[in-house]
Amino acid sequence: MTMAPRHLRKHLLTALVLAALTFAASAQDKPDDIRLPDLGSSANALISPQEAQDYGAMMLQQMRALDMVVDDPLLDDYINNLGFRLVANSAKPKDHFAFFIAKDPVINAFSAPGGYIGINSGLLVITRNEDELAAVMAHEIGHITQNHLQRAYESAKKDTPLMALVALGAIAAGGAAGGQAAAAALLGGQGAIMQKEINFTRKDEAEADRTGIMTLSKAGFDPNAMANFFQRMEDVQSADSGGINVPSLLQDHPVTAQRIADAKSRAGALIAEQKSQPSGSLLDKKSWSQQTAPIAYVKDPTTLLASDSAAPGPNNYLLMRERVRVLSDDPFRASAYYGALLSRQDGSNKTPENLYGYALALTRCGQGAKAVSQLQPLLEKYPDNLVLRLAMADARYQAGERAAALALYSTLNTQSPRNKAIGVAYAHALTVGGSKAQASQAADMLRPMLEDTDEPDLFTAYAKASEKAGDSVRAGEAYAQASYLSGRPFDAMEQLKTLLKRGDLDYYARARIQAHIAELTPLVMELRKRRVATDDNPDGNNQGQQQLDSNGVCSGKLCFGLGNGRP
Repeated sequence: MTMAPRHLRKHLLTALVLAALTFAASAQDKPDDIRLPDLGSSANALISPQEAQDYGAMMLQQMRALDMVVDDPLLDDYINNLGFRLVANSAKPKDHFAFFIAKDPVINAFSAPGGYIGINSGLLVITRNEDELAAVMAHEIGHITQNHLQRAYESAKKDTPLMALVALGAIAAGGAAGGQAAAAALLGGQGAIMQKEINFTRKDEAEADRTGIMTLSKAGFDPNAMANFFQRMEDVQSADSGGINVPSLLQDHPVTAQRIADAKSRAGALIAEQKSQPSGSLLDKKSWSQQTAPIAYVKDPTTLLASDSAAPGPNNYLLMRERVRVLSDDPFRASAYYGALLSRQDGSNKTPENLYGYALALTRCGQGAKAVSQLQPLLEKYPDNLVLRLAMADARYQAGERAAALALYSTLNTQSPRNKAIGVAYAHALTVGGSKAQASQAADMLRPMLEDTDEPDLFTAYAKASEKAGDSVRAGEAYAQASYLSGRPFDAMEQLKTLLKRGDLDYYARARIQAHIAELTPLVMELRKRRVATDDNPDGNNQGQQQLDSNGVCSGKLCFGLGNGRP
């Protein structure tokens, strides 16, 4: 387990600015007229690729601290497999990328340093097919591969000190009062550079369109999907129908008739080029969504999902779209939505994806038995679909059928070992109400999954299992890592320092904890030095806290005293 980025040593303030800007740009309550610049720095001069990756990681942690991320292993599985299918066919297939879903109903997407790309839940829900979703993601990948973030910094670097001060105010406001305060803080300082940034962005948008359409085509998706999606969004806005919140997308990605025409022209040229290829080219396939990428992309072997509609059973894109709808909304409101949708007399809405969404909502509402009844006919039709079987295991567990649920989880885990979605659910069922031996089994199952993840829920599940199994040291380390990944570095440091005081640590445990503290210390010291407010230190000051020395050791009478020590 790695506690903190190893290269997070300079330009830390930039990372905090990025976190604040992303927070304000994505806040549910932000006014539609906010247009924030992307801040980066020259890839070859002021910032290294590793530092850019560190900054993006910190942005994601701060968003998690503000409960702005849909943290779900199954959705993370899907969006990253789809994303890497596109990346494999992009201009820079070897660069670092990471994809996540932001808990925001506003229809938008955004890119950040280090290849971090966020897709708002509102955008995913409004797409009609996987080609449209892939089109938006390919566009954002284009912003990264064409170095638009670096260009934006070079263009606006004279204004950066002003934006840094305003953004730091937004962090403090966000920690105390949420989206409206953060947006208000940013409104005061961004107007002076707003027009320049919009003009600069329009050029970048055209370039991202061009490279994105090429990526779409190479990855086997419909190259017309990008123009079609933007055209549909513009039509919806013009008609002002359905109360759909579109302005954010069209403001951050300005759409004109000329731009849509250019996108269609590029797509048409690519299609014509493919038609001229010998037999066996992509266009010989029945549909774009059934094509495979001509550039080799090895799908994560642990995934339950295929990022296309050729997979047997229900369309996984449609299932994941409904999963996003449920997990990003109040479960009772989602349950009412599906209940009304499925009540139509003609039965036209009783599709697999709607039944799946209804079952998820019911399970989250504590109505597991009713969820089982919704899933049963689906599984009779699609008995081998792993997504539906996992939903059934969750529903049976919630309904109190623990033994049946454990049997289902066990079978799924045997078929897809090291799958995080199965592992977290199975570990929870083994740990809660289980024996010490079952908790130990859960910890053993999860431990290998911790090597390549930054998902706090996975560390929390491992911590709970280890705690019940009697390994309180490993549990404490995992709780601290979950706090750090959730944007609470002060809490993480407090937990690690408490662990270090234990008299029963062996040499290896002590060495691990000291290494975690050493890695986390520069970040904590910088946050305190700049009096930056975080979720676990909302005042952003040093009052009542000790000063850390260079080794992360408290030098005064008091220790942090921040938080309750666990996520």
